Amino acid sequence: MAEAIAKPLGLLVVGIGALLVITNPSPKEFREFAGTELAEQAVAEFCPPGKLPLMLRLVVQNCPELIRAQREPLGALADQFSQRLNFGLFSVYTTQLAGGQLLPQLALPGYELKTLAVAGQFLVLKATESNAP
Repeated sequence: MAEAIAKPLGLLVVGIGALLVITNPSPKEFREFAGTELAEQAVAEFCPPGKLPLMLRLVVQNCPELIRAQREPLGALADQFSQRLNFGLFSVYTTQLAGGQLLPQLALPGYELKTLAVAGQFLVLKATESNAP
C-alpha cells in the first residue's frame, strides 16, 4: 500500500520540480521586471503634483510617461548592480545600489533589494533604503 502512494507522490514531486526549473525566470525577465518596478518607483517619487520645480514642469509635459519610457535602461541599470544566485528551482537576486553611483552630484539614497524569482514570478523579499549616498 505504501508503494502505491509513494510512486505517484514521487512522480508529482519530480513533475513540480521540473516545472519550477522550466519556469525559473531568466536574467532578461529580471531586467524587464526591475525596469518596470524602478520606473513606477520613480513616478511615485518625482511626478506627484507640485513635486517638480516650476522650470522642469514647463519642459516636462508628462512626467509619468517620460519616466516609464525609460524602463529598458532602468532594467539594464538594475541588472548591472545585481547578483543572481540560481538554485535551479528558483533564483534570488540581490541588488545593491548606492545613490552616489548614479548621480554623484545629488544626495540620493542607496538601496538594497532581495528579490525571489520563482515560477515565472518575482517577489521582493526585502527592500532597505540608506541615507548614505
